[in-house]
Amino acid sequence: MKPGKFTHTIAVILSSITSLFAHGTPEKAEPAKMKAGKKSEKSSQDRFTNVSSIAFSPGQLLSAARTEPGQRYPWKANIVTTVFWIGEQPSGNNPVPNRTSSWDKQWTKNYGGFDDPSPAHRSNYVPVKFTPRQNPFYCALPYNDKAHTGHRPEAQRVVPWFNEAYQGPAVSTCKDRWVAIRKGNRTVYAQWEDAGPFRTDHWQYVFGNERPKPNLNKGAGLDVSPAVRDYLGLKETDVTDWRFVDFKEVPRGPWSTIGENNTFVIGDRKKGAARAEKLGTIAH
Repeated sequence: MKPGKFTHTIAVILSSITSLFAHGTPEKAEPAKMKAGKKSEKSSQDRFTNVSSIAFSPGQLLSAARTEPGQRYPWKANIVTTVFWIGEQPSGNNPVPNRTSSWDKQWTKNYGGFDDPSPAHRSNYVPVKFTPRQNPFYCALPYNDKAHTGHRPEAQRVVPWFNEAYQGPAVSTCKDRWVAIRKGNRTVYAQWEDAGPFRTDHWQYVFGNERPKPNLNKGAGLDVSPAVRDYLGLKETDVTDWRFVDFKEVPRGPWSTIGENNTFVIGDRKKGAARAEKLGTIAH
């Protein structure tokens, strides 16, 4: 072998070894923030405790987290799921009342009242005392894209639909997003209305491949409303699969009939207004 070829061969081998070790070393994730003992972010005055976020590793990958044909987002499988409700009072593992959400300082008022979780006080997935003004099929995931002003620095990079949903610095791109949640052979659809349980910064789980972090509720990574609980027949602490869905994937169901924030209701009203305008034009 000629000296030049020998030198080139050694360089290629060393390059391959370097590349192998580089790929075997996980990248460092951004430092995460956690609010201990909080189910959801409640105000801009909340204090955060800095902790180190673990980078993606094989042990944290979601089982069966794959995108099925025709789906934009993968299922997050075997997620501990707990029940929460609008107007929930502080107790046990939930020391903060749910009068407000991460994106609505008057959540209970705007919803129309206390979303009583007692089955004896509910009918057709809603409380018997009033008809909610927002979709009773709601959920919380542990990420809030909003900062005290504008959006969190990583939001545009990690929220898949950020650019298409952006409506200015004051508006969340996550609020009202549709989520599919399944238990066994039943699937329900809910809108994302709060950040929690416990954390509001765990984008590596919500949009990535990490598992939920350990917490007081057995590592819960999803909070669901009483309506979602009743549709799926969940226990107060259960296990479900969930994934984000584009609105076009959401079928009609009990989740499509109520709420000023409900995409179905908004769309139906626009269609009704357009028909009325067309009929009025024809009449004239």
